[in-house]
Amino acid sequence: MSDVTEHNEGADSPSTGIPFDDVFTVRRAYATKAGAGTVAKAGRSGAVRLLWLRNIGRDGAIAEPDNDADEWRTDVPENHRLQVGDILLSAVVSGRAKAARVEESHLPAVAAGSILVLRPTTSLEPAHARLILAFLRSDSVAMLARGAIQQHIPPKELSRLRLPAADQALSAALEDLDEAGRMMGRWHAEAGSLGENVLNDGLEVTKARRAIIQAGQLIRMRAEAAAQLDDPGYIVRTRYPYPLAQRWRDVEARMSARDRDRAYKAVLEAAEALLGYSALVAAALASEAGIPLKSVQQLKAKIAKGRGGPTFGDWTKILQGISGAEGMNDLSPEHPLHELASLLEGDEALESHERLASRRNSNAHGRSNAPIIPASDLDEAFDDLSILTTRARFLADLPLLHVTSASWNRFSQTETVSFRRLMGDHPVVPTESTQHSGPRVEPDSLYLADRDQGLHPLRPFLTCEICESCTTWSIFHADKEDGALIQKSLEHGHFYPYRADPQALRDAGLM
Repeated sequence: MSDVTEHNEGADSPSTGIPFDDVFTVRRAYATKAGAGTVAKAGRSGAVRLLWLRNIGRDGAIAEPDNDADEWRTDVPENHRLQVGDILLSAVVSGRAKAARVEESHLPAVAAGSILVLRPTTSLEPAHARLILAFLRSDSVAMLARGAIQQHIPPKELSRLRLPAADQALSAALEDLDEAGRMMGRWHAEAGSLGENVLNDGLEVTKARRAIIQAGQLIRMRAEAAAQLDDPGYIVRTRYPYPLAQRWRDVEARMSARDRDRAYKAVLEAAEALLGYSALVAAALASEAGIPLKSVQQLKAKIAKGRGGPTFGDWTKILQGISGAEGMNDLSPEHPLHELASLLEGDEALESHERLASRRNSNAHGRSNAPIIPASDLDEAFDDLSILTTRARFLADLPLLHVTSASWNRFSQTETVSFRRLMGDHPVVPTESTQHSGPRVEPDSLYLADRDQGLHPLRPFLTCEICESCTTWSIFHADKEDGALIQKSLEHGHFYPYRADPQALRDAGLM
């Protein structure tokens, strides 16, 4: 069958993206009918598997060969056989199109029935192919389907498309999502297999029950752990940076004890810790990127001249000033500063923030209309905290790391970095290691890891040490008390004279 390469000149198309015909030629499926032709057994010399639309999953998976259900032929011409890298697209569409990429493990095979074969004109990187597959399964392609009864995609209509250009970050995100889906699929299959096979050996019912309880224990624990992720509090306690997770744990403990005054105070302190951590991380990232923030300069003046340190309002100014800062447009779309800039955007987030700020100011100045905090005030404050904490969920994907050691290899130009991943509500965590090829890192310093595994230094905006007041490993920021430079913990508010190098504060523009 000849390639279909006509271009619809009259079709409207976006101005961005890559023209479809620059990437693919289109081939129709091998013309055969089910049950017709020279039937062969799998594994026979020259046997080719027929891939029908039913063999392609909605998730892009091509079903494993099934000797009982598959059809194999020995009379398939060589020029019709699939090649590694071919993309199979459903010509008949119900909802969205199916699309799958042919790998070496799927061969030898030929497409049959209602399938279009998209053959790359040049080799496609797997990451780019993954992005194109996601696009082919989108509404943009489904809208090309025509037909009153059965929806078909005319091959020539594909020429109207403009395909997404390669994007490593988006491709990686799609791969992570696909891998999560495949993992859950394997778990589902494992559970189904266990249930089907438990009585194969003719066990008595009581013995069968015992066997399935023992064998299914890990499966049940997986399901229970996954179900907990529907609880926003569980996500914060286990996946957020340590200072925020620890503050949240304190909130939940105080609320469960029904001590409204202490719970109310814990909610307000957790809100300030959330804004403080986010603002300090943003300031560190902006400093690294050479982006000036006026709000940081104002904070510098306050620390240098004032008698008090940064407040709820100072953290807010930093976060709200990010998006309009000079140089933000020059950052890659994946840079963490963009997400930090969005934390307080939108009416719901702003209103929650304003209510918490008002409550924080009233509480700090001893303004209260009742000797005991009303339950309604506590519930409303907690709801507002929950809204902001949910908005900050991106922080769960930006791990806070404490680098414990770094060893440079001048031959490979890489470092072996040992670190502790400070995510969750406890600071005692195992030490891990990784190979790092970016700028040299500092031992005993805090770093933010982005989604591309880049490491961003947080010193001197955030430092870490054993707290002199409670002997708990803690994270600190520079503060001011009665004119003296101090450091204050994000986790519990303990403070004492600044122990890190003040020169680093000067170098970072904080003094």
